[in-house]
Amino acid sequence: MTVRSIAAAVILSAVLAGCGAAETPAPRSAPAAPVKLQAASVREGFTSMDGLVEAARREGSLTVIALARDWVNYGEIIDAFSDEYGIKVTELEPGASSARQIEAAAQLKPDVFDLSLEVAVANADAFAPYRVHGWQDIPDDLKDTGGRWYAAYGGYMSIGYDSRRVAAPASYADLLKPGYSVWLPGDPRRNAAAFGGVMAASIEGGRAEAGRGVEFFARLKEAGNLAAPGQPPTAVLDWDFRNAARAAESPGDGPGWKVVIPRGAALGTYYVQAVSKDAPHPAAARLWQEFLLSDRGQNLFLKGFARPVRLEAMRMRGTLDSELAGRLPAAHGEPMVLTVPQSDAAKAYLRREWAGAVGHQ
Repeated sequence: MTVRSIAAAVILSAVLAGCGAAETPAPRSAPAAPVKLQAASVREGFTSMDGLVEAARREGSLTVIALARDWVNYGEIIDAFSDEYGIKVTELEPGASSARQIEAAAQLKPDVFDLSLEVAVANADAFAPYRVHGWQDIPDDLKDTGGRWYAAYGGYMSIGYDSRRVAAPASYADLLKPGYSVWLPGDPRRNAAAFGGVMAASIEGGRAEAGRGVEFFARLKEAGNLAAPGQPPTAVLDWDFRNAARAAESPGDGPGWKVVIPRGAALGTYYVQAVSKDAPHPAAARLWQEFLLSDRGQNLFLKGFARPVRLEAMRMRGTLDSELAGRLPAAHGEPMVLTVPQSDAAKAYLRREWAGAVGHQ
């Protein structure tokens, strides 16, 4: 074969090889799974956290209600969420109660709720099921099996007291001693913290009874130890995250405000989160829940002296901020948490008996 023939054969082979390559179809990438905004989990609706973040950023907004910025560090939590994801957060009625949130939902259309347990249970049909990462870390009695609501943070009922004016109370009974002027943060028939104060003071032998609580406050009033409106108190019955925040704000030139949770009378409460079934920004609402229940969000609650619902699981994994946890008021043993029927029965009793025995707060 001549050199010219060999060259022609090489060229022909190259052309044929090129034609064969052109006919081979290019591999196709799998189509992206469609986003399901009403999904009950990240995987089901968004494939991954990145998918959820992308969908939430497209919405660009989140509307919250009843989140006072000085309540359990919500100001920093809201700002951190907005900065992290570039989502504008609209804050409605920061002082609203749990009942008011539900009442205003049709008109104000919040994306998410922060509610007392009994209000959440009573209105579960208004919430969209959604299970956050870390779902297994939430105790069973603090979450709805269908995923419609779940606790994020809580606290214990406590006695905050001015240690410059009164001795440290070891029990609620000590508040009957001279020198104490006791303040409740509202009317216990309508205010959750005030109700908690009455019920914590009633605990005896591991049982809370509304009748004992009303009787105790009637005795406080008779002794002149129940603070009247406008009277500076020497003791405040409130959730420990509120009393601890007061203690942190007290002047540094003296012992100031201190907090105690009486041994044998620990009453706990948890506030629960829910996504509105009619959320205008369903992806942002789900991302908000993921943020609150994440290690970062839980530690931000801890910074506000609230007790994260995932506290024990985070402690075991080493993700809990131990310095912040060390600032919490000391508590002995597991707290009593009233069931919804117990709370309903006690509130009914207070509505009947409080005014006659104690009067109006």
